[in-house]
Amino acid sequence: MIKDNQTFFNRFHVVLDCIVTAFAYICAWYGRMVVFTPVNQGVLPMKTYFFALYFIIPGYLAVFATLNLYKPKRMASWLNEFVDIVKANVVGAMIFLVVLYLINQKYFSRSLIIFFALGNVFLMSLYRLIVRKILNYIRKKGYNSKQVVIVGYSRACEQYIDRILVNPQWGYEIRGILDDEVPAGTYYKGIQVLGRIDNLEVILPQNKLDEIAVALPLKNYKRLEEIVARCEKSGVHTKFIPDYNSVIPSKPYTEDLSGLPVINIRRVPLTSTFNWYIKRAVDIIGSLVAIILFSPIMILSVIVIKCHKDGPVLFVQERVGLHNKTFKMYKFRTMVEQKPEEEEKEWTTKDDPRVTGFGKFLRRTSLDETPQFFNILKGDMSLIGPRPERPQFVEQFKEEIPRYMVKHQVRPGLTGWAQVNGYRGDTSIRKRVEYDIYYIENWTIWLDIQIILLTFVKGFINKNAY
Repeated sequence: MIKDNQTFFNRFHVVLDCIVTAFAYICAWYGRMVVFTPVNQGVLPMKTYFFALYFIIPGYLAVFATLNLYKPKRMASWLNEFVDIVKANVVGAMIFLVVLYLINQKYFSRSLIIFFALGNVFLMSLYRLIVRKILNYIRKKGYNSKQVVIVGYSRACEQYIDRILVNPQWGYEIRGILDDEVPAGTYYKGIQVLGRIDNLEVILPQNKLDEIAVALPLKNYKRLEEIVARCEKSGVHTKFIPDYNSVIPSKPYTEDLSGLPVINIRRVPLTSTFNWYIKRAVDIIGSLVAIILFSPIMILSVIVIKCHKDGPVLFVQERVGLHNKTFKMYKFRTMVEQKPEEEEKEWTTKDDPRVTGFGKFLRRTSLDETPQFFNILKGDMSLIGPRPERPQFVEQFKEEIPRYMVKHQVRPGLTGWAQVNGYRGDTSIRKRVEYDIYYIENWTIWLDIQIILLTFVKGFINKNAY
């Protein structure tokens, strides 16, 4: 069963981390002491450097464990794991330097530590990526799978099945559903309702399941405590998938009210003053750097648009931003000049005759968005965040799409979590809102860095821009 496999994989990762960390350290020593030989004065003997491995290996393993590198990564993205590896090695290097300072060891090469950290990030990321690819292949073939039974038929049950079926690399095999109201023999996307919830009394003692996913509909929550107690008594790992996920955020946080847990409906990390200042500082520095880097392209775009005489160089449009306040958003003009009411009446469509030849190029490459770096510098926008929308569409969507207005609790962005996941241009607004809310509730500076990297990795070409 998967429980035994997980124990093996955890031990396997620990052994490989030991080997990789030691190898990265040896390579760093060789590179610093042999390839880039330092001045002899103050150089420590080789055995001193290698004696340090007795402390480095267990120390780094402790850091890796603390930063969740040994938790199951079955459903996590490789990029998230890469970020964890970077964080772990940065923390490890900082502890290393602090220890050297405390013991007053001034001759130990600091540059060796930097080489070691960089090499360890590269080697750990490489081997874990290879292991991940192998495991994903094995799971897609039906091996190393987790056997799961779902208790309760609800919207949450269907959404859980949908996600499992489109991600075979997770290695989940749903054996069936138990429910008291949906008749046995009913199917949802190939998954059968096996019988009533009381059938757990027969299924659990067989000890052939890795997980029970409790997805009761809201009206049956009175049975939740009984079902969870029954599952835990058997020793099977139990998950609870709430049927009110349209209300509760993806990462709810609780307060202890004299022993009573209170769930807060919305967690917005950027309401923290410290987080706000960090993000704003990144926006200012990032926009200034971007303006300098993109200035030749922007100047060339100005010249071409002027030569074509398609109207003003900049297209200035009202958008809704932080706290529902409107602002003027800048873009390079990509359409022939029109009356304001004509420009605002509809989105651009495929083969739209209003779009100029050069405008198509700007839209496809997203270069028409570069003047928004000045919006970011002004504070109207952020580098990363939900894309802003026009007031008339905001009024429409807030009535049609649940939680649409949540996106205005943060500054709108030039790019965002929805965009790097493929929801740009003429794509589903509902899916965009889902990704935007995930970003708002799970913001970290690491997530912003991840989105920036994905923006460059996936490119600026927008196939949905017309």
